[in-house]
Amino acid sequence: MVFAKTSKAASRLSQQVREKIFEKEYLVIIDGKMEKDTGTFEDYLLKNEKKNLSRVVEEGTKNSKKAILDYTVEKYSEEINLSVVKVKLHTGRHHQIRVQFASRNHSVYGDQKYGTRGRSKQLCLWAYKLSFLHPITKEKLEFEDFPEKTGSWKILCD
Repeated sequence: MVFAKTSKAASRLSQQVREKIFEKEYLVIIDGKMEKDTGTFEDYLLKNEKKNLSRVVEEGTKNSKKAILDYTVEKYSEEINLSVVKVKLHTGRHHQIRVQFASRNHSVYGDQKYGTRGRSKQLCLWAYKLSFLHPITKEKLEFEDFPEKTGSWKILCD
């Protein structure tokens, strides 16, 4: 979360979000092993407001929105069949990471809405990096915070 001291600074930060200068990157533990170590997912997502769920749909589906993300596999454990993946969003859609990975049979570990494994566990999705331009000085600011190494994070992030 980023707070601005003035309304002018807040306006400039909001503009960066709209212009996709403001960036967040995520660490995710997913089920299974990806076919490729890096890649891009491009899908159209449709949100169901009543159920608070989204799903991948065909291009041209009414009210759907394009969703794009890049991923890099950081680690895979054959023993527990889980992977640690870094994700960079190009769009910010409802449950985007969770939906796009689940649609490819690689649900986020601990996901009770879209997942297949670890339903009683914590959702293993962590926004670890935030970067943006300072609203006055235009200096690039970058902040990183990694999850505490407990549970699944300890097994896969050591």
